[in-house]
Amino acid sequence: MDEETIIRFLDKKNIFAVVGASRNPEKYGYKVYIDLKGAGYKVYPVNPNADEILGDKCYPSLEKLPVIPDVVDVVVPPEITEQTVKTCKDLGVKKVWMQPCSESEEAIRFCGDNGIDAVYGVCVMVKRRNQKMAESSRSSMFQGIC
Repeated sequence: MDEETIIRFLDKKNIFAVVGASRNPEKYGYKVYIDLKGAGYKVYPVNPNADEILGDKCYPSLEKLPVIPDVVDVVVPPEITEQTVKTCKDLGVKKVWMQPCSESEEAIRFCGDNGIDAVYGVCVMVKRRNQKMAESSRSSMFQGIC
């Protein structure tokens, strides 16, 4: 995947759902959720084993969300990702970010075969921070010009 794809995924207008969001601060599902939320994204936690995360209502499944998210970020084992991408297709979600160790060849292939853009092999937190730093340095380059 190219940087343009990642930029489209990280557009601040996108609504995220984090499948595998966790209440445990040691887990990546917690770290990804709090990172996106802290960065100002509208983000929904999805976990059938939690009622709330950080005071936010947690949803048991993507189908139970009040809106269809623009981006589904999966922080779950590959076999759950494989089920999740099928749900994404059914719901019309066109962007799936598979966190490292969540992806599988089957899930990646399914996305490609069904018109779903997929980002995998890179962490959303790392890419978001890299993009923010790049935007900062671009804007500081132009400060003295105007």
